[in-house]
Amino acid sequence: MNITARNLLFPPTSRYNTIETATLAIDGGPEGPLEIIYLKRRFVPPGERFALLQEHTVEAGDRLDNITARYLGDPLQFWRICDANNTMDPFDLTAEIGRRLRITLPEGMPEIPNVAG
Repeated sequence: MNITARNLLFPPTSRYNTIETATLAIDGGPEGPLEIIYLKRRFVPPGERFALLQEHTVEAGDRLDNITARYLGDPLQFWRICDANNTMDPFDLTAEIGRRLRITLPEGMPEIPNVAG
């Protein structure tokens, strides 16, 4: 039986919330077999899948948690900016002054065209 990470108490805003789990049975010795539930691997989706909201140009002293709080309202959502910019290491994103970071909608949310009336 596969369950999602949601059953393991990851909040809805966690990158692990929708990841499936797997079970590994091991010999537990005299107490009998043990089952270990673990998360399956999470792959970083291609950044091109995300609808661009705007860009941020990295300045001296920028930190990704502050950038994320400014644009997304929650510093713990830094992983969304990592995903949108094709990196797993958040420190890579602010290491180069002048780098343009993509600030996007969550994966799967289509861009709503700005239709002027």
